[in-house]
Amino acid sequence: MSGKDTGGRRSGDGKVRVAVNGFGTIGKRVADAVTRQPDMELVGVAKTRPSFEARRAAERGYRLFVAGGGERAAFDAAGLPLAGTLDDLLHDADVVVDATPERVGKANAKIYSSLGVKAVFQGGEAAEVAEASFSALANYAAGRGKRTLRVVSCNTTGIARAASVLVPRWGVSHWEVTLVRRAADPAETKKGPVNGILPTFRMPSHHGPDVRTIFPELPIATTAVVVPTTLMHVHVNHVRLERPPTDSAELLRAFRESPRFHVFAPWEGVEGTPQVMEYARDRGIGFNDMMENVLWENGLRVDGSDAYFFQAIHQESIVVPENIDAIRAMFELAPDGRTSIRITDRALGLSVR
Repeated sequence: MSGKDTGGRRSGDGKVRVAVNGFGTIGKRVADAVTRQPDMELVGVAKTRPSFEARRAAERGYRLFVAGGGERAAFDAAGLPLAGTLDDLLHDADVVVDATPERVGKANAKIYSSLGVKAVFQGGEAAEVAEASFSALANYAAGRGKRTLRVVSCNTTGIARAASVLVPRWGVSHWEVTLVRRAADPAETKKGPVNGILPTFRMPSHHGPDVRTIFPELPIATTAVVVPTTLMHVHVNHVRLERPPTDSAELLRAFRESPRFHVFAPWEGVEGTPQVMEYARDRGIGFNDMMENVLWENGLRVDGSDAYFFQAIHQESIVVPENIDAIRAMFELAPDGRTSIRITDRALGLSVR
């Protein structure tokens, strides 16, 4: 492979130098998260065209680069100074987080490889784009020292986190998940939401096979419907456990004690996703995000070997801490996943467990 050796770190202060290619919903959040980490440095972000997000990058002092088929003249006309092209950015980086639209990352992978830059891809890419799929709670060790990782999608991340609680404690003999999916992100005005409920006719949905890129033997089946909301996804879970907990309280305690889970009590008055996101706005983390799996105390039950629980997934932000942990695993900056998660979550303002 040509290019620099990314086994070591280039920054004079020992920090990993991170580039973000794509500065949309995920990329802008990852970029901000990188700047908060004690062992990472953001060296720049790349976009194909000027936008309000590009302006925000410039206002935050992020070095801005033009990517793909973008034209410098468009940025000049918008008054947005460019530091160079994507190639220029990659030459300054030890690792790139590819947050481009789905399937674009596959083409970009060849560029990163030719320059010897490690790369983190998102769940919109096929699993084959990277050496391993990654979820910090579930398989942090699988990412150690890798040159390429794929952070699985928002829904897969949510299921994998839940599996990391259930599988080692009680084992799973069967798991059925119905995903109630948001129709679009809040800013995606061209996509909906539609006035209807749309079944996803691929059965099982792709989420189950994607979870098995993390838990290969997990007996899970997933189906999905799309509903007219932009706030969050909701998962309806029915899990048959091999060694069931004694009662609902034991299951609830396991979720409460795990990092990256937030459980609402009945007295808090959180009836559904609108109140969850209002809580997130009150809390004011990042973009008023909810990066944890959200559960309800009164939306969880154990009945013999069967466990039932709802969880809500904020699609815009849940994978952000996973991208940070993926970088830390690739450069072996932490001895284990729990240590990395604590560093990441403390820096982001999440609860540290």
